[in-house]
Amino acid sequence: MTATEPAKGRPLPRVIAIANQKGGVGKTTTTINLGACLAELGFRTLIIDLDPQGNASTGLGIENRGIETSMYHVIMQEVPLENCIEPSSVKNLFVAPASLDLAGAEIELVPAFSRENRLRKAIHAVLDDYDYVLIDCPPSLGLLTVNGLNAASEVLVPIQCEYYALEGLGQLLRNVDLVKRNLNPTLEVSTIVCVMHDARTKLADQVVHEVREHFGDKVCRTVVPRTVRLSEAPSFGQPIITFDSTSRGAAAYRSVAKEVSHGSTRRSG
Repeated sequence: MTATEPAKGRPLPRVIAIANQKGGVGKTTTTINLGACLAELGFRTLIIDLDPQGNASTGLGIENRGIETSMYHVIMQEVPLENCIEPSSVKNLFVAPASLDLAGAEIELVPAFSRENRLRKAIHAVLDDYDYVLIDCPPSLGLLTVNGLNAASEVLVPIQCEYYALEGLGQLLRNVDLVKRNLNPTLEVSTIVCVMHDARTKLADQVVHEVREHFGDKVCRTVVPRTVRLSEAPSFGQPIITFDSTSRGAAAYRSVAKEVSHGSTRRSG
């Protein structure tokens, strides 16, 4: 993982696509809470909700029904990204919300000119305003995810500590490689985060071990536990650090944020 280098007193902006083609693996939970914890560390952080379900938006208290300007307008109508960015309740954390209209964007993008570069161009215009841009990609490998991967400099993959954890990951890595070879030569999978860890099962530890065997130094030392409080927080429109600041989930994501910001991922045990 590349460390954040200071440039004239501030970090170089990092654009991180958070992706996993499997649904229900903690991708949006990781986006919301990593973003909030990076903001808590003092980094200006923008979360771009590229998933038509809009869970990253509602999970941070941004109501996405009937919203006037969303990522749909940025992608399809080339509205400036700054026009759709909303502040969150967390200092330094901003959100570019999704709307249900994004569901149709996959089809509308097919004949569109420069369809893979829409998000990249939009982010470039605001990049100097942020230290981190986190892109919550849909759990699919369509044109929205291609836009996310093409706009990013690195990919963070949350992996659930369950039996089918590595299922589909090979396809995601192949697609990252395709985007790298054809669109974005600097793209790398920089970080793997093991999430939904249930300490009561041997299987969870076996999955973590297997992931470390496969990916070595890319795997965060911090393992995020499966907790009720992490599951409850989005329904209150809050990240875990404001919903329950002293919880195990809050402590875990604070540690993940420090690893990401310092590039301090190392193989553990």
